[in-house]
Amino acid sequence: MNWQFNSFAQTDLGLVRDGNEDSAISAPNLIAVADGMGGHAGGEVASAIAINALARLLPILSDNNVDLESKTDLFLNITHEIDNQIDQISKEKPELSGMGTTLTALCILDKSVELLHIGDSRCYRYRDSKLEQLSNDHTVMQELLDQGRLTKEEVFDHPQRSLLTQALMGDSGIDPVLVSYEIKSGDQFLICSDGLTNLLSDYEIGKIIEGSEGKDLVNALIAEVKVKGAPDNITIIWAQTVEGEKNITVKKLGAANE
Repeated sequence: MNWQFNSFAQTDLGLVRDGNEDSAISAPNLIAVADGMGGHAGGEVASAIAINALARLLPILSDNNVDLESKTDLFLNITHEIDNQIDQISKEKPELSGMGTTLTALCILDKSVELLHIGDSRCYRYRDSKLEQLSNDHTVMQELLDQGRLTKEEVFDHPQRSLLTQALMGDSGIDPVLVSYEIKSGDQFLICSDGLTNLLSDYEIGKIIEGSEGKDLVNALIAEVKVKGAPDNITIIWAQTVEGEKNITVKKLGAANE
């Protein structure tokens, strides 16, 4: 059985920012969101580097003549290529020094989805009417939460909730990890930048998922963030796993599409 994503993707400036530092890609076998940082120009460049690096991998990931182990290895180690490019451009253009990006990507390899995650853009799975966060935020707040020093309620509206402990910044030294999840029929996935999750709780997101589907679901999530002020860019991919070889095009969003 061949699995692939049928995705609905959208990015929005929000109501405060004058530029979009998010980038995203949706393809039959890959979905990803990158949230750039380091000033308006730097953030756009860094997130675009991450997504365009993944885009260049697509032909190999979909090539039946390439073995599964090689595909897994290439997907896992794309972070090093992204780091190298960020480092090189930062040196060529000192005004971009300090730029970086998160990266949360799901790739279908055989009968599993592989999660590659760095930063605080999130990945959720919606299965059997239950929303489950698969990614673990690489933030100071998450570390304090894991240590039991803060509650989820305290983290949600903490002014320093976005302080990252991991990001791709050119010299991050990150040892990437893939987490594998077996695909079950009916699985749906949500990947998003923190422009969504900083304003909507998992409960609120789940209620909107219950009442909408497809493109309407993505639009409903963005609309609800805007009701709450939308201080950041918002990028959302809602993906359903479907069987067969459907003609699904590759779409790039945000800074990577410019």
